[in-house]
Amino acid sequence: MPKLFLIGLLCACALGVVFAQSSELASGSFLVSSRDLNDPNFAQTVILLLRYDEDEGAMGLIVNRRGDVPLSRVFEDIKQAKGRKDPAYLGGPVEPDNVLALVKSSTKIADAQRVFSGVYLIAEKELLEKTLADKEASVFHVYLGYAGWGPGQLEREVELGAWHVLPPDAGSVFDADPDSVWTRLIRRTELRIALLRPFFIHPNVIDDHFARKDRRAIG
Repeated sequence: MPKLFLIGLLCACALGVVFAQSSELASGSFLVSSRDLNDPNFAQTVILLLRYDEDEGAMGLIVNRRGDVPLSRVFEDIKQAKGRKDPAYLGGPVEPDNVLALVKSSTKIADAQRVFSGVYLIAEKELLEKTLADKEASVFHVYLGYAGWGPGQLEREVELGAWHVLPPDAGSVFDADPDSVWTRLIRRTELRIALLRPFFIHPNVIDDHFARKDRRAIG
């Protein structure tokens, strides 16, 4: 019994480490809004963090809010966008006239920022024009605006439970059904928490276990 108990404690420590690592804020992480987050700007959103710095703040794009404005209207002055009916996404409430793009590519894209494995950020107009003209670059999304936080702001929101932090995946960023992304990820988050919760043993439980053992030994 003591051996099994110690094995349980070791498992708890290992799972605790995994939980902490997967919940660490960093560039390239997903922020999944909690069910209790009612801010209309962020309710039921999934945000891909593009930049994160404890001293300078954070910036990200909402990846699951597809808009209704086609790219042909967003880029009226770019001939490569003529006839493009795929819509732009609503990247966030900050600077809604600002245009950014995420591209999925198996090879490195020159002059683009790597966000995480196989996903790159395009912020320059010339590179965006080149991407629009590239017939092989079929997997990319354009975003209007972005989400931003000042120093310490995002950390406080995470501590208050407004956001769950998850590792990213390209499938969720470029999902053909973006309305389903938040539902799938919040369920994954809640399942993870439910599975881990039994392993987080309060110190009083450990003390009580050994106290009972000592009383049996004395008796």
